[in-house]
Amino acid sequence: MSQIPLSFATCSISSADPASNTLPKKLEAIASANFSAVELAFPDLQSFASQLLHRDVAADDYKDLCTAAREVALICHTLNLKVMMLQPFSNFEGWPRGSKEREDAFARAKGWIEIMEACGTDMLQVGSTDSPAEKMTTKREDIISDLRELADILRALNMRLAYENWCWSTHAPTWKDVWDIMREVDRPNIGLCLDTFQTAGSEWADPTNPSGLIENETEGGEVVGKDSLNRKFKQSLDDLAKTVPANKIYLLQISDAYKPEPSPLKKRDIDGMRPRAWWSHAFRPFPYQGGYLPVEDVTRAVLETGFRGWFSVEVFDAGPRGKGKVYDMREFAGEGKRSVDELIRRCTVG
Repeated sequence: MSQIPLSFATCSISSADPASNTLPKKLEAIASANFSAVELAFPDLQSFASQLLHRDVAADDYKDLCTAAREVALICHTLNLKVMMLQPFSNFEGWPRGSKEREDAFARAKGWIEIMEACGTDMLQVGSTDSPAEKMTTKREDIISDLRELADILRALNMRLAYENWCWSTHAPTWKDVWDIMREVDRPNIGLCLDTFQTAGSEWADPTNPSGLIENETEGGEVVGKDSLNRKFKQSLDDLAKTVPANKIYLLQISDAYKPEPSPLKKRDIDGMRPRAWWSHAFRPFPYQGGYLPVEDVTRAVLETGFRGWFSVEVFDAGPRGKGKVYDMREFAGEGKRSVDELIRRCTVG
């Protein structure tokens, strides 16, 4: 357990001081806390490219983004960091055949792969799409085909696809959903990006209820109470531990969640985002810092598969009210390291 490699997402750390809020400063802070790698967030790379080249760099300007990515690789080498993964590649799968959206999705994928080559990573995170259902194809075989095609493109370059369930996804909000899709894709270079927040946030928690829990679900005609909810979630985690091979898990992302204060989130879109997406955007602290999710239960289930790969901190901590927090980046990275170390310790002895 002590040999589990640790990573930190660059999107999870920032500074209120614009002069300090740069990708190189983020990397320095993460390295200072003795993490071994980073998840390179595309918005951080794009911002760095604009700073490096002294002009605005567009999201599809892959030539300039690759220039910045090569510089990131050099900085990481100096800091003894690995770029473990490029993220978050979203709204890729499920667009109608022949649509402009599908064409754009594959063009974007090819551009991101160029960036991966430039920064020296072999893994692309793909989040289960949250595009509106009315815009997507309803055919499961089209979703499978899209992911299979992307996996084959990556495989030709010895790269991997880490598929993650986003708990507000249109078609795959749970770990079981993405696992079933993965099995149908049936490619050796596709694996799961599991996440303590996404797992508990899809099946156990609901930020739109005062309790913070899923309520009013029915099971066998009966309303599911807290005890039933806990039993149902425990069974899901047992299934994960027993059915998912360790080698099909590429990483486990670590974060907790606040119960929003002073009241739950509204049961409608917030600034164009689904409630769980908004919750994910601003209410995710490190474990043991005021959250309420069963992070240890999820972590134990993943470890019971035999997985001992990347544990990666991905938090978005704007406080229980989602209003923002000010902190020193090095101190914050250190808190993250202590938090994940404590999580591993508790899951080892417990």
